[in-house]
Amino acid sequence: MSLPSLRLKANADRRLRAGHLWVYSNEVDVSATPLQGFQAGQQAILEAANGKPLGIVALSPNNLICARLLSRDIKLPLDKSLLVHRLNVALSLRERLFEQPCYRLVYGDSDLLPGLVVDRFFDILVVQLASATMEAHKDDVIAALVQVLKPSGILFKNDSAARDAEGLQRYVETVYGEVPDWVPLEENGVKFEAPVREGQKTGWFYDHRMNRARLAPYVKGKRVLDLFSYIGGWGVQAGAFGASEVFCVDASGFALDGVERNAALNGISEKLTCIEGDVFEALRELKAAEERFDVIIADPPAFIKRKKDLKNGEAAYRRLNEQAMRMLNKDGILVSASCSMHLPEDDLNNILLTSARHLDRNMQLLERGGQGPDHPVHPAIAETRYIKSITCRLLPNS
Repeated sequence: MSLPSLRLKANADRRLRAGHLWVYSNEVDVSATPLQGFQAGQQAILEAANGKPLGIVALSPNNLICARLLSRDIKLPLDKSLLVHRLNVALSLRERLFEQPCYRLVYGDSDLLPGLVVDRFFDILVVQLASATMEAHKDDVIAALVQVLKPSGILFKNDSAARDAEGLQRYVETVYGEVPDWVPLEENGVKFEAPVREGQKTGWFYDHRMNRARLAPYVKGKRVLDLFSYIGGWGVQAGAFGASEVFCVDASGFALDGVERNAALNGISEKLTCIEGDVFEALRELKAAEERFDVIIADPPAFIKRKKDLKNGEAAYRRLNEQAMRMLNKDGILVSASCSMHLPEDDLNNILLTSARHLDRNMQLLERGGQGPDHPVHPAIAETRYIKSITCRLLPNS
């Protein structure tokens, strides 16, 4: 395969040599290699200013991040062979970590496959292609997945906003075998079914697996409130771990149908109560009804999707956590989570402390958690670390 070259400006290779994988458009020597000369989805040999090759990149010439490193060996372009190799490397980690084949198999840049996400649900694979390069190689992706994993079905869940920036259409399509609307999975010994076609993202959020496992010692015999419950990842596990009662709150009736479905799978339906509606309104109504809880889980969607949302997003996190704290019993546990990459963990910690002091309560920080190891963090790319989970204890100010 003969590939064109993409030349960097002087010294623009330092970050890449230090381990980073991204090339920004202002780092390209556009006089030597104009970006408009490339098409989205192309591969190119990345060169330092002196012409020395640095590796092969996937191109997104119209974006700020205009190229992502696929391989540091210019003899290894993205093709089925490279995909099979990278999938086997990714699989070896997940098989070491988990007894059941239910996990995120590929996490983009961190698994050296930028633009590719694969979630595994036993023998069903749900795939997201977020780059034009991966879209151009979708047949290779399918063939490599079939060779490595021999699945019974592969679903392309290509309906994310990330595709818009690449000029790609959104679609959801079964591309191999058969994929039912709800697929089974197991997490922390608890059984679930996920709505892979109609649900959020790939249908399930494996990223909080380890944090949900840590619920067990806190919820046994306790009254639990799960806010933004989706299909019960936290709430159903709390019930399975021995909670006496669990209330799940979500704006989506479809998601709450999933909660009931998953509660029934684990024989805990009698413990579960679903509340459909806006979470903030539900909190006001529960407080007015003088309801109190021993453990509250606040795991909202990203309130800060872009840096410009930071101020309003921080206010939303404070409002949510403060209202949750008001609902806690005297010796209550709050699990506060954020999937907003732009919110540093220390800022979430400060939001919790400020909220506790505003309510004249003392807070003990018990545990900090991040995303599970099937979402490995690339040490040079801060953006690959996004999950924060803080477990804290709220005590009277006395």
